[in-house]
Amino acid sequence: MTGPLSPGSERDASRRPLVVVLGASGYIGSAVLRELSRRRIRLRAVARGPFAAPAGGRAVTEVVRADLTEEGAVAAAVDGADAVIHLVAHMTGRGAWRSAASDPAAERVNVGLVRDVLAACAAPPDGGPGPVVLLASTNQAADGGGPQRSAYARHKAAAERLLLDATARGAVRGLALRLPTTVGSEAGVAPAMARRALAGETLTLWHDGTVRREFLDVADAARAFALALDHAADLDGRACAVGGHAVALGDLFRTIADSAARHTGGPPVPVLSVEPPAYAETGDFRDLDVDSSLFRDVTGWRPGVPLRRAVDSVVAASATASATAPGRGADGLDQPRLLHQGVAREG
Repeated sequence: MTGPLSPGSERDASRRPLVVVLGASGYIGSAVLRELSRRRIRLRAVARGPFAAPAGGRAVTEVVRADLTEEGAVAAAVDGADAVIHLVAHMTGRGAWRSAASDPAAERVNVGLVRDVLAACAAPPDGGPGPVVLLASTNQAADGGGPQRSAYARHKAAAERLLLDATARGAVRGLALRLPTTVGSEAGVAPAMARRALAGETLTLWHDGTVRREFLDVADAARAFALALDHAADLDGRACAVGGHAVALGDLFRTIADSAARHTGGPPVPVLSVEPPAYAETGDFRDLDVDSSLFRDVTGWRPGVPLRRAVDSVVAASATASATAPGRGADGLDQPRLLHQGVAREG
């Protein structure tokens, strides 16, 4: 292993490598912090909203609250970093990732902040290496391009190009991890469908349920980020698919319905196909074919949490969660966001 988390790091806390996590309060960011807190490093956890550092662990952790869109905020956040994990993405409102097409702030965050990070992390004039910059991307960024990709996926593809171009120039040592949809968190398809199923509501699909996606437990995603840093030299200049558990969406929804039924004691709720809305996109009806062999061959990473166990954990957590906020549905979100969210959302 030849990355910033390699064995042999200094035991003197002041000389340990500094890893900066941007977007540390998001559900993936929180998991990444927990994973990295086990390492003998310095951690700088940066997010806009309030959050707490993981308890225990071996890392020396600094918590920084900052709005990274403000002038100078990114430079201050990454100052002195040996590695930066960029997890910030702009996905707000009921359209979530789809809102990138109409929200003028989306490109500033999804692409502009990456440009700011690269400017702040450029290799020093003395010829020393720049820090490792690890970008959280999405499987959708690897699509063949064109109008079938969402604006959010195009933003992520543009951010990847900035990172990899900067790496080719020698400004940073960059790599991008393309994530599938994460499971085991407070956002995404599994928790939303779990809340519906526990409330006795029908789970709906925009197709016959055979469209396949990959899903990954959030703890496995966090472990992938740590291993990517361990093997940063071998992955330098690459955009790698992490991969996950490939499953038809209909099968996933039925697994959620069955798990919820074990909690409620009633029959599983129906899983039905419905007419898609006008804003559905071509990508909603196509399988996502992902080749994750490069990342797995280099790092040895494999998903450790079976999908059924991850679903059961989500359903159990949803069963004990507080009631949804007034004025929102049982899922609190709309289906378009749920089927595609694959990167961290800050806050």
